[in-house]
Amino acid sequence: MNLRRSTPARALAGLVGAAILSVAAASVATARDTAPETAENPANEAPLHMLVSLDEQQIQVYRGTDLIETSPISSGKRGHSTPTGVFSILEKRRKHFSNLYDNAPMPFMQRLTWSGIALHVGKLPGYPASHGCIRMPRPFAKSLYSMTERGMHVVVTRGQAQPVSVRHDILPQPFVPETTLASLSSETIAADPALRGAIQETPLQASLPVAQPDNPHFDRPLRMIITPQKAPNKIMVLQRLLNQMGYKAGPVDGVAGRKTRAAISLYQEGADLPVTGNITKGLEARIYADAGYEKPQNAILRIRRKFRDVYSAPVTVRNIEREIGTHVFTALEFEQGDKSVEWIAVSAEGERGGSSLDILDRIDMPEKVVLEVSKMLTPGTSLTITDRSFKRNTGLGTDFVVITR
Repeated sequence: MNLRRSTPARALAGLVGAAILSVAAASVATARDTAPETAENPANEAPLHMLVSLDEQQIQVYRGTDLIETSPISSGKRGHSTPTGVFSILEKRRKHFSNLYDNAPMPFMQRLTWSGIALHVGKLPGYPASHGCIRMPRPFAKSLYSMTERGMHVVVTRGQAQPVSVRHDILPQPFVPETTLASLSSETIAADPALRGAIQETPLQASLPVAQPDNPHFDRPLRMIITPQKAPNKIMVLQRLLNQMGYKAGPVDGVAGRKTRAAISLYQEGADLPVTGNITKGLEARIYADAGYEKPQNAILRIRRKFRDVYSAPVTVRNIEREIGTHVFTALEFEQGDKSVEWIAVSAEGERGGSSLDILDRIDMPEKVVLEVSKMLTPGTSLTITDRSFKRNTGLGTDFVVITR
């Protein structure tokens, strides 16, 4: 299945060769990890990622959109249910014993949260039976362990999800700077006799790629996330703007008290508006215009590399009051100097908030942000767009962890 959509509003991203976001593997060393890395994820291979369905009691391993491995599992039983959401492999240990449950063996453990959720070898009775972990048969767990690396995405859903190819102008493309050669016309040649006979009098107009430094982090997939941010208090904004314009609205405390109402009345009188002292949408718009105030963008793009924050910038989600759901977009393989990269999408909450393309239609990014992100883009980079919180389970030594249940 291939989803494609382009909109005129996104044309700018294509013009600057820019980019943003999706999924894969970020091999990072942490103090907690004792397992050597055995897996490789070169730029000429599509990134690996795993999808776990709790309803189907099944795990599927994909390389890009190609299903390469599948296995039955046993997830958390009632009272210890396995959380759904977007995770990354945080730690790998061939031999591990539970710190929570009687030192129980957990061979070929691959940790998803520091609170105790992991993939590992265990009994599979044919139904959910664990204390929250995802049990797998030994041959599969051993094979999987040899394929994965820290940072690889694991998406856990209730129903079965499937990655699909997706194209959209808001999804970034690798940044390739270009320069334009000046036209050599007959006038140019006539002005410089040394050029006569050296070249034909044919106008030449060409764009050639400019050599750019190698990205020292090209083997490190980025983890990006876009989440809504809380809108500023409207009364506090008005109080601050009125004070700046000299109307003495009192302390910026979000309370429309006597001083604030008096300042509003004074402003209304000077602006030839009905003097009511009340706050209306029309009044807000008029004060914003007079004060030169622009509403802040309503979402934040955050980027991590090797489990650490490296970038953040404001972006906009249209119709922010509508549900978004949780959607993961992953850049596939490309080489430095390539001008394009394909993306895949996985919806981690089904159709909540709409399809992946619907969500991309609602994202707007400043030109500067698009350009900066495009320069950072690496194979396997992922972008998660969600209205769920990531803060509770995200910290030093993790990627962005989004729990959907």
